[in-house]
This record gives sequence, structure tokens and C-alpha cells, in this order.
Amino acid sequence: MSRHRLPVKEQVILTLELLRNNLSQTFLADLLDISQSTASRIYRRMLPVINEALTFTGISLEEAASDGRVILIDGTYVPTGNRPAQGRDLTKVNYSGKRRCQCLSIQVASTLEGQLLAISTPVPGARHDSAALDLTGWSQILAENHTPWIADTAYIAQGALTPLKKKKGHERTDHEKRYNKEISSIRSHVEHAIGHLKQWTILATGYRGRLTELPDIIAVITRLELYRLGW
Repeated sequence: MSRHRLPVKEQVILTLELLRNNLSQTFLADLLDISQSTASRIYRRMLPVINEALTFTGISLEEAASDGRVILIDGTYVPTGNRPAQGRDLTKVNYSGKRRCQCLSIQVASTLEGQLLAISTPVPGARHDSAALDLTGWSQILAENHTPWIADTAYIAQGALTPLKKKKGHERTDHEKRYNKEISSIRSHVEHAIGHLKQWTILATGYRGRLTELPDIIAVITRLELYRLGW
């Protein structure tokens, strides 16, 4: 039973705490002297409000891709925990053999300095990064705008500037080693952007909520992170 009504400011803080630190609703409810059901209602009510307040935050991938800048792209995942009750088909499609867990996959774009630009809609975790780029529509956006972009070898068939793969039976030349080292050094900046993103621990330590709500949560976190960066 709720003991008192939370002011709007504390409702926002509750929602951000759940996103940032992936705390349990029961823990926060006890801390704020409200019931768990009240905490859940506040969380689901405030998410769209925060998203709406940040509508004009950031730029779209289309804008970033069309202004001539070089973009860094990499894929990452959001672990969702084992969900056998969801059915075999969903469990299978969300299981990533590479990561050995059930998850959803997202594409992350950043500047050459490692500032976040955009995050894609999530796709099933079983998808390879190259396939995920197609499913999110990002490959079409990049191709239509003739955008120069850098990524790892998972995207080699997508037109990205990537490290050179070692040819079978041949050692890499000194030039190829230097080239790969330079590309890897540049690519490290998008990995830093992903690291900052995963500080929203609901995306890093295991999402426990409804899978149908996860795309909206990722969208809200994207705008919050872009707001933090001053976009």
C-alpha cells in the first residue's frame, strides 16, 4: 500500500535510477516508502513522458550520414536473461552463440572522437552484425548517402572501411600490419561510446522486464545519453 504520493521530481528520479542502475522496483519502493506496484506504475508512466520531453534531442543517423562526416559503427548486445516461458522460437531467435546468452542486438554509431550519434532499433540476438545492419535499415541509409564509415571485419561485405583480413597461406606485410593497427586505433572510439552507453546498467547487466518494452527503453536511454552529451 502506498504511504504517500511522490512529487514529480522524485518520480523522474525513480525512473532514472531503474534505468541507470537496474535496481529492483521492490528495493526502490521500500527506499521511497511506496508499494512495488506504485513504483511499477510510476516507471511505466514516466518513461514516455521523459521520451517526449527529449523529442528534439540529438540527430538522426540520416542527418549524420548526409553531412559528409566519417562515422564509426559497431554492434553490441543487451542481455535479456533466459526466458523459457516465452516459447522455444523466441528463445532460439534471441540466443547468440557468439555471446552465449539470450539477448537483443543493437547497432551503435559514433563520431571519430567517440561521441555517440545514434543507436538502432534492436533485432534478435541470433543475428550477425552485418545482417543486423540490414534489418535496422542502416545499411540502406549509409549506401544512399555514400557515407564513409569504419567498422570491424564483420561488416566487410557492407562497404565499410575495415581491417584487412589475413589471406590464407600468406603472412601480413608490414604495410598491412600498420594499416590494421591504424584502423583498430580509430575503431576503439566507438567501443568507448558503447562503454559509456553500458553505464546505463539496465542495458549491461541483464534486462528483467517485458521484452515488448525494451525497444522503447533503448530509445529513451539513447535520448538521455545524447542529452548528456549536449546534442
